[in-house]
Amino acid sequence: QLQLVESGGGLVQPGGSLRLSCTASGFTLDYSTIGWFRQVPGKEREGVSCISSGGSITNYADSVKGRFTISRDNAKRTVYLQMNSLKPEDSAHYFCAAGRVGGFCLSKYDYTDWGQGTQVTVSS
Repeated sequence: QLQLVESGGGLVQPGGSLRLSCTASGFTLDYSTIGWFRQVPGKEREGVSCISSGGSITNYADSVKGRFTISRDNAKRTVYLQMNSLKPEDSAHYFCAAGRVGGFCLSKYDYTDWGQGTQVTVSS
């Protein structure tokens, strides 16, 4: 069974850091673009960052550029999202997703497999 599991969320103070992980089971990530998305109640799920199957192409939402870094370790079937200089507006439920996506990869509609997400709360 294909499964994506996110971990690493939690409560952090403004300016702090978290590293989210997205680990796949039941399938290899080698051929999948992986995206990170976030959602707050009452709002659309938005693309945060994504990385191509080989790791050479990454995209970031303007709101996180310079603060977040996406990376992947296909041998571990894991994609990471390093989040630094966190702001209260980064608080959301964060999801990872897998898909066969080319070019721009921040659209949720291009992804076929989703994890259950992990909550990130940035608050003092």
